[in-house]
Amino acid sequence: METVNIHEAKTHLSRLIEKAAKGEAFIIAKAGKPMVKVVPLEEKEAPKKRRIGFMDGEIMVPEDFDTMMADEIEEMFHGNLNDFKSIKDR
Repeated sequence: METVNIHEAKTHLSRLIEKAAKGEAFIIAKAGKPMVKVVPLEEKEAPKKRRIGFMDGEIMVPEDFDTMMADEIEEMFHGNLNDFKSIKDR
């Protein structure tokens, strides 16, 4: 594995990046001491596309789903605190 000093890495950064992108890892050293290892990124797997309707028939949604408890919610917003307490105790 190639080792380059910081000055050389700065001078030839484009060339070193191309080498790393092709799969050649290298080490950058400072005063002869290895500081970092540069390696190519792994290819990410493309995210799987979501299929619309894949749960069709698996979940039952009540017909009144949009309006469930609408009266109780309305009462909580527009009623007084005693009305809320009576709803809570139901």
